[in-house]
Amino acid sequence: MPEGTGALREVLPKQGQLSVEDAATTVLCKPKILPLKSVSLEKLERLQRAALEAARPSEGAPPSSAGAAPAPP
Repeated sequence: MPEGTGALREVLPKQGQLSVEDAATTVLCKPKILPLKSVSLEKLERLQRAALEAARPSEGAPPSSAGAAPAPP
């Protein structure tokens, strides 16, 4: 046996059938946990909440009359 080829050699039958037992089986893997909301969606919601909070007048300040119809005389 030549050097470097390993200790095993291939043996094929001279007559008869050659069969290979290689049955496909189902392999179960761990489920992938996906977030319900994406990171970009959460950032967008935070920005929208911050914009609403900034647009809402503070509780201690009187309501501004900007955009309101003028009171009749």
